[in-house]
Amino acid sequence: MAYETVQIDTAIFGGGCFWCLEAVFQQLRGVRAVMPGYAGGRQSSPDYAAVSRGGTGHAEVVRIDFDPREIGYGDLLEVFFAIHDPTTRDRQGNDIGSQYRSVIFAVSDDQETWAQRVIGDIDASGLHGDPVVTEVLPVSRFWPAEEKHRDYYLNNPAEPYCRLVVSPKLALVAQRFGELVSV
Repeated sequence: MAYETVQIDTAIFGGGCFWCLEAVFQQLRGVRAVMPGYAGGRQSSPDYAAVSRGGTGHAEVVRIDFDPREIGYGDLLEVFFAIHDPTTRDRQGNDIGSQYRSVIFAVSDDQETWAQRVIGDIDASGLHGDPVVTEVLPVSRFWPAEEKHRDYYLNNPAEPYCRLVVSPKLALVAQRFGELVSV
């Protein structure tokens, strides 16, 4: 019996609260897994409380495992830049601090090139009016978030934050990127 080898790629993005990012990327076709967590900081084994205080240097991020035969890295970047404001440093809405910064941890030179190209295109278009401040950094150690943060939106859709912040992002993605949303 022959088995086909499937190459799964990984992307790591931070753009505000990881609950939003996780919920959005979970709904995309070709995405095999989304794990909220922390990256880019100095502390070993960070936890939510320490990262939330802002002293560890970590950003709230998601690690996205995806099948590039079904969804491209460029598609993931397009969705990423649509669901957060990449022009605000260390802030997304009411979430303030470096843990909420806009950041891409490139796991390859190709990802870094793609990210820089997309940022250049966004800036050239004047779409946001202000320049993109999203950091593009080499991959950093990823620390998975605690269990209670995993599948947060799926487990807590009625929570006020989910209704007021996450749900509108999901609606935006369904409306703007319907062809990427899995049924």
